Amino acid sequence: MKKRRSRSLSQEEARLWVSIARTATPLKGKGLPDLPEEDIAPPPPPPPVHPKPPTTKTRVRADMDLPQAWSAPPSAASGPAPSAPSRLPPLHPIERPVRRKIGKGRIALDDRIDLHGQTEATAHGILLFFLRQAQVRGLRHVLVITGRGASFGSTGTLKRAMPHWFATGEFRSLVAGYEPAERGHGGEGAFYVRVRRK
Repeated sequence: MKKRRSRSLSQEEARLWVSIARTATPLKGKGLPDLPEEDIAPPPPPPPVHPKPPTTKTRVRADMDLPQAWSAPPSAASGPAPSAPSRLPPLHPIERPVRRKIGKGRIALDDRIDLHGQTEATAHGILLFFLRQAQVRGLRHVLVITGRGASFGSTGTLKRAMPHWFATGEFRSLVAGYEPAERGHGGEGAFYVRVRRK
């Protein structure tokens, strides 16, 4: 077995050792080691770390929390401004038995809104206002009718946009979960929305 070479401690290591040794209680029969009596100045604070913005090769997902310095200012064409990075509550699907009971009328819908025929921008504002009011009123399950989008050559803009809206911070504080409605309530052209409790 080779004998380990001893090396002397660096000045920073010696400072750390002395500061720790002074706080420790020695074992019975053992005394404190000889410690230098000099005043030990605290080490200088580490330099501030500035996060580097992602490179063009970095893949950024919409659900990532990015430092505000990384986010680009919202453009007018990009739609509603994103909220500040925060911990957004997760969305949970409405359980299948609850969805069936709502569809059969055993659990009553607290309110409904029909966005059918609205433009995307108008529907966004109307739905946001409706869900805020539903939360204030303590409602639990509401029906949002978007329309199927299969008639007159339409592509179902609202039906496709709603899940994207619910992924943003302004809606996540209002919506606990959502699922497509049963056929009696509009089927593919409507959603059951569970309003998040305050």
